[in-house]
Amino acid sequence: MELNGMERIYNLLEKELVIALGCTEPVAISLAAATAKKYTKKNVTSISVSASGNVIKNALSVGIPGMSFTGIDFTAALGVVAGDASKQLRVLEGVTKADEEAAIQLVREGKVRVETADTPEKLYIEVNLETLTEKIKVIISGDHTNVSYISVNGEVLLDQSDTMKSIPQKQEKFPELSVDDLYTFVTEVPLNKLELVKSSVELNRAICEEGLSNDYGLKVGKTLYDQTKTGILSDDLATYSMALSAAGSDARMAGSTMPVMANSGSGNQGIAVTMPVVAAAEKIGATEEKMLRAVTLSHLLSIYMKSKFGRLSALCGVTVAGASASAAITYLLSDDLNKIKAAIQNTLGNVSGMVCDGAKAGCAMKVATCSSAAVQSAILASQGLCIPSTNGFIEEDVERTIENFCRLGNETSGTTDKVLLDMMVNKKSPQKANS
Repeated sequence: MELNGMERIYNLLEKELVIALGCTEPVAISLAAATAKKYTKKNVTSISVSASGNVIKNALSVGIPGMSFTGIDFTAALGVVAGDASKQLRVLEGVTKADEEAAIQLVREGKVRVETADTPEKLYIEVNLETLTEKIKVIISGDHTNVSYISVNGEVLLDQSDTMKSIPQKQEKFPELSVDDLYTFVTEVPLNKLELVKSSVELNRAICEEGLSNDYGLKVGKTLYDQTKTGILSDDLATYSMALSAAGSDARMAGSTMPVMANSGSGNQGIAVTMPVVAAAEKIGATEEKMLRAVTLSHLLSIYMKSKFGRLSALCGVTVAGASASAAITYLLSDDLNKIKAAIQNTLGNVSGMVCDGAKAGCAMKVATCSSAAVQSAILASQGLCIPSTNGFIEEDVERTIENFCRLGNETSGTTDKVLLDMMVNKKSPQKANS
């Protein structure tokens, strides 16, 4: 591969592998609020949040790092009270219980309002702050850290709203990339260029070990892992992959203060593209170099598919992570490009219907499911077995299958998201409670 091609792909890794603390949608709300607060030293009398349905469903009930309370209103208030906008997706790093109390007091006083934005954008957050004499507006759109608009008392300080309209359609950024290109990069890139990937393994492994050792959320990973010790489940590659990956999601969704290396704006996806591959490498005794190259392939495939699929969708993003991890596991089992492509076909043909009904404790089960599917699909592919192109949306060419899968996510998202959000916000049970 030519040097400029290598650098271009490496730049994608640097752009899309980002350390994040907490679920990225509520964190992005806190980031918008913290950014707005930078423009005033006065006491805030009103906080208004308007966000797209995709953001709202992912921020409704997920745990906030180190906090007891959840909810979009609380998240925005916490960003105002203690958020550090300079830390980007680690905006809530270092928040205290005193900060939590101050934020919840703003909510109890009725100073925070939340509504669904009337926008076609899937990732859109608008925060309006008011003091007795000031009005500040901040918009994040297209990307969890992309501040596209700032105004203070009617004076526009930043306006990229027109240029950001095309951001949700990210495939224009690298239309000529292919699975073949990514495979070539992985096999040729010098190992010393993969320090970021190594960091992703170390960070994500740490939170997964935390989830295996302690009771977080639904305890999906810990329960699966514990059952291997009793003999109820076998301690094999599939179970270990499920347990290790789900444990990280358990901890993250429950508000662990440990950071993760997110992939394409998603921490759960960051976990789900790395840890099934790491688990497989351990089980088959792969070298560290082989493991790192496999994890790199998984990261890149996920970035590539998400560029077409979108950062937020009606379909669960962990399905993309599962397909990526499956290809990487196949690389470990049988370094054959055709078999790697077959693993992607197998996984997408298996988990394509999984919807996203928001970030929550139950996400750990979806991580476990897609990790299991990744292993299953890889084993079949390594034996030369692939879902044929006569089946469903699967085509002979893996690139066309990926296009079909992404089309499924993009073209059905509007109606599906609307129905899902309606179900979520109109449940009889209260949406907000102490975790």
